[in-house]
Amino acid sequence: MRSTSRNRTSRAARAAAAAAAGALALSLTACGGDDNDSGNEQGGNDQETAGTVTLPKLNGESLEVAAVWTGAEQENFKKVLAEFEKRTGAKVTFVPAQDPIINFLGSKVAGGQPPDIAMLPQPGAIKQAVDKKWAKPLGAEAINELQENYSQGWQDIGKVDDKQYGVYYKAANKSLIWYNAKVFENAGATEPKTWDELLTTAQTVYDSGVTPFSVGGAEGWTLTDWFENIYLSQAGPEKYDQLAKHEIKWTDPSVKDALTTLAQVWGKKDYVAGGANGALQTDFPASVTQTFTGGDQPKAAMVYEGDFAQVNITQAKAEVGTDAKVFPFPAVGDTAPVVSGGDAAVILQDSKAAQALATFLASPDAATIQAKLGGYLSPNKNVDNSAYPNAVQQKIAKSLIDSGDDFRFDMSDQAPQAFGGTPGKGEWKALQDFLKNPSDIAGTQQKLEADAAAAYGN
Repeated sequence: MRSTSRNRTSRAARAAAAAAAGALALSLTACGGDDNDSGNEQGGNDQETAGTVTLPKLNGESLEVAAVWTGAEQENFKKVLAEFEKRTGAKVTFVPAQDPIINFLGSKVAGGQPPDIAMLPQPGAIKQAVDKKWAKPLGAEAINELQENYSQGWQDIGKVDDKQYGVYYKAANKSLIWYNAKVFENAGATEPKTWDELLTTAQTVYDSGVTPFSVGGAEGWTLTDWFENIYLSQAGPEKYDQLAKHEIKWTDPSVKDALTTLAQVWGKKDYVAGGANGALQTDFPASVTQTFTGGDQPKAAMVYEGDFAQVNITQAKAEVGTDAKVFPFPAVGDTAPVVSGGDAAVILQDSKAAQALATFLASPDAATIQAKLGGYLSPNKNVDNSAYPNAVQQKIAKSLIDSGDDFRFDMSDQAPQAFGGTPGKGEWKALQDFLKNPSDIAGTQQKLEADAAAAYGN
C-alpha cells in the first residue's frame, strides 16, 4: 500500500537492516565529516542565483505554509522562509496547524482557504491529500532538485501512484536513547548494545538511586516509536513491512513477542519516572527536560526518542555531547533497528511561487540554514555534514545519509491517520492503555487489530 515497502527476500532484507544498523553504530562511535562542495547554478536575468539553487523573482507574491511545528522548531523554520523571501521577494506566512494536520487542512479546504504548502508528517497523510484531490504534483524544477539531492528511497516515500508529491524537508533518526552522562558516571553504567544489556544498565542506574527511564506517554506517538524499534529488531524488516501494510494482523505472534519485550520496561513501575500514571501525564518535551534537569539527581537517567530531542535538551540548559550523550537503540534481535521519520512539503495551491518554495526546500540551501540552528536533521545528502552544530548531531546526520535507502520509515506514519496518527484513537490510544496495563498483551493486540482493520478497510 505504501511506497516505502520493499519486496525483498528475508536474507536481503536482513542484510539491508544490518548494513544500516552498522552505519548507525559506527557513526555514533567515530566522528566523521562529509565535505561536499556544491557549485552555483547560473540563471537568467529574472533569476536569483545566490546559493546552489536557482529561484525566480516573485515580487508581490504571497504564500502560506502550514505545519504543526511549535517553539524553537517553528522559529528556526521561519528563518528558512525568511531566506526564501530575501532571494525571491515573495512574502511567506507560517500558519500554525493542529494535529492531526489532515483534519486541520480539511477545514481550510472546506472554507476555500487552503495554505499553499503543508508540511505533512506521514506518507499516509500525503496519500490522503492526493486521494482527496488537495495535493498537486511537483514541477520539473522541484523534481530535479530531489533527484540531485535525495536518495531514491527518500524520493519514493513522497510519491503516490508513482507521481512525486512530497519533498521530505525534515527527517528524524528515531533509533536513539539519550542519557544523563553524570548519572551514568556516578552509577558506573555503560552504554548497552543489546536489549539484555539495556535492562542490566537500567538496573545499575536504579540501584544508584535514579529512575532509569523517562517516557512521554501523554503523546501516543512516542509510544509507537518504542514499539517500532523493538518490533523491527525482533521480528525483522520483512515482518515490519507486512505489519505496516496490514498484510499480517496485529494479533500475529510477532506482535505478542514485541509487546512482551516492551513490558520488560513499561511493566516495572520503578523503571518509569512517575510510574504509568506519571508517564501518561508527561508530554514529549517534559520527558526530555526532566532527564537533564536536577543535576545528578534528575527524574530519570534515560529518555528514548529521535535526534530532535536535542532542542529540548538545550532548553534544559544541558550541553549535547557533554551533559547529554546518546547511544543507538539496542538490538533486540539479530541487528539494531534503524527507524526514520520525517515531514514532507506538499503543494495544495499550485502556482509559480509554491513550486519555487518546494524547489527551495528540496535544495541544500534551505536545509543548511536549519541544520546550523540545531535540533534538525535533513535527508538531503548534499548538506555538508559540518553544517550541524555539534559532533553528536554530525554523527547522527552522517548515519542517516550513510544508510542510503536501507532504512525503515516510521510504521505508524505509514498507516492511515485514523490508526497511526490521531490523538486518543487507534495505535496511540491502544499503546497508552498498554502503558497503563502492560500485562494485558492479548487485549492490546485485539484492540490494535480491530482499529487497524477499520482504518485500512480490511
